[in-house]
Amino acid sequence: MAEGIKKVFQTSLTDIATTDLEGVGTIRFEGNNIYKYVRYEEAAAAVAGVAGEACYYDATDTAPIGYINSVVTSDISASDNTGAGILQAALTDGDYGWIQIKGLATMTIALTAGTDGDVLTPFGAGDGTLDVIAAATSHACAYSIDVTNKTIICDFPF
Repeated sequence: MAEGIKKVFQTSLTDIATTDLEGVGTIRFEGNNIYKYVRYEEAAAAVAGVAGEACYYDATDTAPIGYINSVVTSDISASDNTGAGILQAALTDGDYGWIQIKGLATMTIALTAGTDGDVLTPFGAGDGTLDVIAAATSHACAYSIDVTNKTIICDFPF
């Protein structure tokens, strides 16, 4: 797991790598947004990552392994229902890349449900998207700003 905050990066936010070039878990600040370097897993359902879609921490091993190791998936059924971020590139199994964890983002897939101003969670969502928070125990990870334009404010955990 990477430590500290780097200031110089080998990859752009949309680069896809087959090896760990930045150190998984590395945090990156760009303007008002914050990003995290992760490894992607397609999981059993073979769900490839799509740029602009949500991803979640992988739970194919005992949770919180996905969070600890910065391993994410867009397969909601293989997640621990904890939102990880918004993918910045189309990642496939074993790829490394950046996810947005804080700041304004536009998703490429519609929310499962909701209206402007709703608090969002992976719980109850479809693959790659977010849903309206319905239970106090659900993980809140973002806020809808403009549902029609798929704009959210990311507030995923570091």
